[in-house]
Amino acid sequence: MQSVGETRMALIECKNLSLGYENGAIIKSMSFRINAGEYLCIEGENGAGKSTLIKAILGLKKPLGGEIILDGVKQSELGYLPQQTHVQRDFPASVYEVVISGFAGGLGSRFFYSKKEKELALAAIERLGMSEFVHRCYRDLSGGQQQRVLLARAICGAKKILVLDEPVAGLDPAATRNMYDIISELNRREGLTIIMVSHDVEVATGYATQVLKLTSDGYSIFRPRQTKQQKSERRGE
Repeated sequence: MQSVGETRMALIECKNLSLGYENGAIIKSMSFRINAGEYLCIEGENGAGKSTLIKAILGLKKPLGGEIILDGVKQSELGYLPQQTHVQRDFPASVYEVVISGFAGGLGSRFFYSKKEKELALAAIERLGMSEFVHRCYRDLSGGQQQRVLLARAICGAKKILVLDEPVAGLDPAATRNMYDIISELNRREGLTIIMVSHDVEVATGYATQVLKLTSDGYSIFRPRQTKQQKSERRGE
């Protein structure tokens, strides 16, 4: 396990980044880096630019100024779990069809998924504990189950980084805790770098290795003193 002070490769670096719309910037001259294996939590008030920053990292939003540098990973290789709309919750497809669509960005000129992609989709479904629902219609699942399916889909698209935009929005406390534990395991056990937007202070201080706080006055970035992961390691769990 690497300590905070050790040097790790920066997968993403934002330099003097400014983001906004025609009526002006909402993020100005922001600089930070995300190292391999880190768990970054982005928090802040509504309208501070959290989702805008996520879109810029994904290549869906062009910066007003500055740059976003990706090292060793392409934007098409970022696994993404967006906020779910009411229309998407009623999507008439099977769990398997939803999950394997995470590979759609890599199809290129192909019309069909490869054998390996099909195997990886089933593995992701199993990893998220949804194997018994593989042929179930997505819209018939509970909110927590749907989020696990969408996380499995995001895993299929992720090479090194998972980008999660409020993944527990609308979930009950039990489903919320389950989702946080799953994401933590993906970070700890499989080494996936996590970038998560969250309003939950507990996840920022309990799971994240780095917290980026956005406000109308600017931004701050800090590292929590001790994550839940570090506490459990000290206890030998």
